[in-house]
Amino acid sequence: MELSDPATPVNSALTDATNRRKSGRARQKPMTLYEESSVLQVGNGTAKRKRAEPRSGDADNVDDEEPEEDESLEESESDPDEEELKERRKRAAKSKKAPNKPAAKKPKTARNTTTNLAIRPAANGVKAGPRSRKPQARQSTVVDDDTGLYAEVFSQGDSMDDVAAGWISRYQTHQTGAMCDLINFILKCTGCDLQVDVHDIEDPDNVASKLTDLQEEYQAQRITDYPLISKARTHASFRSTVTSFFRSLIATAHATSLLYTDEALIENIEAWVTAMSSSGNRPFRHTATVIALGISTAVCGLVAEIIESIAKTMRQKEGENKKKTVNKGRVSSLQATLNENEKKQRFAEGVLRDLFDAVFVHRYRDVDPKIRVDCVTALGTWITTLPDIFFEGQYLRYLGWVLSDTSAPTRAEVIKQLSKLFKHKDNVGRLRAFTERFRPRIVEMAARDAEPSIRASSVELLDSIREAGLLEPDDIDTIGRLIFDTEPRVRKAVAGFFAENINDHFESTIEELGGEEGIDEVLGEEDEEDFDTQRKSWLKLKCLAEVLRSCDSGDEENSSLIEPGAPRGNDSLAAMGIESRFSLAAHAICNGLPEVKEWEILAGYLLHDHSSTDQAAASDDVRNNFMTRCQPSEKEEFLLLEVLNAAVKQRLNDAVEHETDRKGKKSKARKDESRGIQETTAVHLVQVIPRLLKKFGANSATASAVLRLEHVLNLDIFQELRQDSTTFSSLLDDINKQFLTHADQNVLAEASTALLHARGFEDLEEVTEGKVQELWEDTINALRALKTGKAADGGSDNSTDLCNTVRRIANLASISDCVQVFDAPSRKTAKSTGTTPLALLIYIISSTDTEQDADEETDETAINAMKAVLFYYMWTARSLQESITANSPVTNLPDYSAFSSALASVLAARSSHLDTVRLAAAETILDLYTLFATFRHIRPSKPNPLDQDIDATLTSLVREIPSEAQTHITTTFAAAEKAYAKKSHRSLDLGPDDDPLDDDLSSASEDDDDDDTDERAAQDKKHESLLAEKRLCELGGKIVLAIVGRVIDVSGPQKGNLRERLARNRAKLGANWKEVVAFLDGPKRKREPRAKAAPSVAEGTRKKTPAPGAAERSKALVVEDDEDAVDEERDEEDRGLEEGGEEDLRARELDVDVDVEDGSGGEAAGGEAGEEEDDDDVMGD
Repeated sequence: MELSDPATPVNSALTDATNRRKSGRARQKPMTLYEESSVLQVGNGTAKRKRAEPRSGDADNVDDEEPEEDESLEESESDPDEEELKERRKRAAKSKKAPNKPAAKKPKTARNTTTNLAIRPAANGVKAGPRSRKPQARQSTVVDDDTGLYAEVFSQGDSMDDVAAGWISRYQTHQTGAMCDLINFILKCTGCDLQVDVHDIEDPDNVASKLTDLQEEYQAQRITDYPLISKARTHASFRSTVTSFFRSLIATAHATSLLYTDEALIENIEAWVTAMSSSGNRPFRHTATVIALGISTAVCGLVAEIIESIAKTMRQKEGENKKKTVNKGRVSSLQATLNENEKKQRFAEGVLRDLFDAVFVHRYRDVDPKIRVDCVTALGTWITTLPDIFFEGQYLRYLGWVLSDTSAPTRAEVIKQLSKLFKHKDNVGRLRAFTERFRPRIVEMAARDAEPSIRASSVELLDSIREAGLLEPDDIDTIGRLIFDTEPRVRKAVAGFFAENINDHFESTIEELGGEEGIDEVLGEEDEEDFDTQRKSWLKLKCLAEVLRSCDSGDEENSSLIEPGAPRGNDSLAAMGIESRFSLAAHAICNGLPEVKEWEILAGYLLHDHSSTDQAAASDDVRNNFMTRCQPSEKEEFLLLEVLNAAVKQRLNDAVEHETDRKGKKSKARKDESRGIQETTAVHLVQVIPRLLKKFGANSATASAVLRLEHVLNLDIFQELRQDSTTFSSLLDDINKQFLTHADQNVLAEASTALLHARGFEDLEEVTEGKVQELWEDTINALRALKTGKAADGGSDNSTDLCNTVRRIANLASISDCVQVFDAPSRKTAKSTGTTPLALLIYIISSTDTEQDADEETDETAINAMKAVLFYYMWTARSLQESITANSPVTNLPDYSAFSSALASVLAARSSHLDTVRLAAAETILDLYTLFATFRHIRPSKPNPLDQDIDATLTSLVREIPSEAQTHITTTFAAAEKAYAKKSHRSLDLGPDDDPLDDDLSSASEDDDDDDTDERAAQDKKHESLLAEKRLCELGGKIVLAIVGRVIDVSGPQKGNLRERLARNRAKLGANWKEVVAFLDGPKRKREPRAKAAPSVAEGTRKKTPAPGAAERSKALVVEDDEDAVDEERDEEDRGLEEGGEEDLRARELDVDVDVEDGSGGEAAGGEAGEEEDDDDVMGD
């Protein structure tokens, strides 16, 4: 039938039909892809991609189908189906909403004229909406000699749809040539310049052998980088560009039905891609896998679209069949469309299965973790895109298996994909079996994974599983304990999980008490100003305490935290101001529970007298039941006090952050609001702290928690508010009372810090100083009473009281000048033990010079006495230094001979090298002599010279440690070194005079070789190893400072032996010890002219001029390889630099008058130490 004759009846019928429907549905002749392409070429005026003429068969089919379609449309015009009615309603709704749109808009084009516009082939056969003509953000990787498909894809001129349409056109013209171009494109994407020809394409059975030849030739080039993993800027968008091209290619083939009519197209692509994905060459394998996964993702989208189209067609067919007058032509047309779509679906699903079995099944466990990550990402996309196929157990199990992958990025990716699935509640039913099987592994990852980020992501995933009701109670407890974790990211992630757990517990408790309405009726309306009144939020705080207690119930060590007077292992943490695990957990909880942020309510709950509830416990009254349920235990009160500390800090931090908006700008209103919050908090804290101390002051754990609240009190605001000074004085009296009544180190440390914090404010300094002097009088009088006759009868009580008193003196001496106090003589008759507190403390040290019958209290008394006396000489040295610098007259000079003799006697008397008292004595004597070595170069700041007599006297203060004490220090260091090596399973280089191992070290570490798999035992061993390293580094660091100060290892026949002894195992005891010893080499690194001679070691092997810093790096290598050579070179270089001299101290940044320019030695030392860093773990750097 000819289309050019306008007088044919068919054309007349079409014209009449069009005229009849002009006011209704407008219809136009469908345009095929080839006709659109022809229009495109004519419109652009270019012949770059000239399309072939439309096939006559296609045109004939259009003409043959049009009359039948017109007839069916005419017959159904009077009786539209349900789908057409819906479409009409949508159009009518849009036309009604049109006037509400903004006035400024593009003018609409008439419907009749749109048929003459050039239309580009759209993906999936659907015309996309209008888009801006913004150029695609992809880098061009095409070089001048690049041609073919690779040049088209990576040039920035054409879109991916245009490139794909052009390749489809070439494929229809010459299939083999186009396929050859596509395979060469894939090879080029791998970084390979080799190509295949049409003969290789025509022989699909020879694909494997051809790829083997290409692989061998490619590997011979020794190329290590390929575009997919390259970090070059030109390859930044390489992956997205390649996958986008194949997505457009599949979509265009689907739109033209070429994907289904020519099965050889996808089969040839599969043959080459699957063969390359199994190649032993990583660039081939990785690139082919990414392409195969991209094709599968595109096909998934097609299948989902086809399924939706089938569902829509079925609804249309069912609606047509329900009509009174069934249009059989339309039903048959819909059935034909349905059959065609089902055939396409079966074909596409077959392609998916083939690619999954040939590529994914083998590559998800590839040796390259990057490939495994790509597979996991693709599978997650397939599950969400096509759940009807991939949301099944046979595919979900691959995600579960990859949870145990050795690569952290792979585990992180699978957690990410699972989180997407669990976020939708509709997926819970399908995920039930998967969760039952792999839940233990997810819990294990959250609790024990090596990567903190993966642990945090696993916790968030488990929170979604908990919301779905698929988490067991034991798993909830395990995740809840992570609130005490040491990693901040894990605590932050578990805060939401923990808060929801508390909310669930709170809701169940409310139901047990009769419901929320009954409790609200009994309690009445809450008073926002009175925080001491009973309220419903108290019950949630009780639930919080119960959950915290249950999470901490498995830790036996922490159960002693609420026992008064019990010795604790975290005293050093409290003294250093490090927050406890409970405090860290409380900070995380504050971000999850809004009730906790209202710290006034929490304080009111803690201050309430819950003991009155016990008397009415037998009553069935709702109020009594509520109050009985809210009554906290002693352990719960301690936990809530830690939460109270965190809540107060959080309130003040939020107030400070509130001063600035999101843009970082400050406004007066924000500042005033922040100031008001701080003022209210300060006033309320001053009133609450004494009440809390009165209630919880008897227990050491709770008392220390309450005292910590004073640290955050802003006393400046308190003074500006013109508050009565008696209120602050009363608070200091309560702090003094806690200091005098408690012997626990945590309480003493917190009270000392509170007093030091109060002394930092000038307006309140006088009041605070008076309270501190009262403490000095009480403690010194107690010491005199214990040592001068009132408690001379001895006994365990006397030993305990003496230990507690000396501990208090040591804490006071750390915050207050104790020189006058220690030098004040007794008013009573002097006895042999001495008349001053200083003499009493030195006598305590010298009287504990034997370890026979020595208990822990005696040892602790001696150690605290050493600390107190050392603080005395530190305060003395500070005062003397200020006097000399100001050129003021110097009256009395300190004499530390008695203290030094007492320490030396302890070193000689204690036979056990690792005895705690011996270690303390060794460290104290090193600190003492190093302290006075600083007077070697102290001079007045004014030009007036220092008096010669005073200068000579100051020089006499600088002494060398006695040789006998040096010997004991060396043996103590050797014992600490061997102990750490034994605990950490490291080998040592022993000298000719060194003993293999002492008996006490062997007995202390004899259990290290046992195969004990108990987790607790493993943690204990790790803890012991860390303590041994800490002990070694502390002692070694003090020895290094003493060597630099020239107070040890500077004279006698053993001169220099200790320095050599320290450096002997510098490369075998970890990075921390290496940094300690590296401080000895500080002056050498400052000599830059010496660095030019370093390349001469290679004797001309490098003829190029070395880059800046190369000589320093070569020196670092020499130091690492040959220690003896370094020692000889150091001795030669340091002859002109007097050790411990002024320039030496300046180079080490130890001199008080060091200029900024002269302090570069420390930076150079740090730089070289960084070059020498090995693979050992660094703890605490």
